[in-house]
Amino acid sequence: MSPLRPPVSEADHRAGSDEAAVTLVEYGDYECPHRGRAQPIVQEVRKRMGAHLAFVFRHFPLSSVHPHAEHAAEAAEAAASQGRFWEMHEAIFADQSALSDLDLARRAKRLGLDAGRVEQELAAGIHAGRVRRDFDSGVRSGVNGTPTFFINGVRHDAPWDVETLVEALQTAADWSEKAVVGGGSR
Repeated sequence: MSPLRPPVSEADHRAGSDEAAVTLVEYGDYECPHRGRAQPIVQEVRKRMGAHLAFVFRHFPLSSVHPHAEHAAEAAEAAASQGRFWEMHEAIFADQSALSDLDLARRAKRLGLDAGRVEQELAAGIHAGRVRRDFDSGVRSGVNGTPTFFINGVRHDAPWDVETLVEALQTAADWSEKAVVGGGSR
């Protein structure tokens, strides 16, 4: 099993409680149709796990097959610089067919972001380094496609349907809680 490198940190985009019993990290590509199919699954898993789950998204644009993926990731980072990463993240996955720079700027405007700033940041490649760091961390972690999931730092190589993911997360959460209560460590 491949470990997550580096582990989750403050630099990550994280949704959910810092006190959650389990953390699900996903490496994703905004243009990947497989990742698009995973979006409602991830949403349902997050809903079912509630406060027990922290969710982290890391960029893994497969630019050789998805030419818009990297700029879509950079647009999400531009939204993050305005405090709105998760809104842009959801909006991009809501329509993966519209990922040109113009589409991304329009989406930013619809979300109430400074669209001109998003356009400028995309043109200047301001967030390319952040996207590259996520991608490189995926490579170090053994990621070779999207979506790829890690549960508490360990790669999840089983299917990623709702039931299988929830079961794996609950098992990891149970183990984590027993380790803390029993004096063990994660």
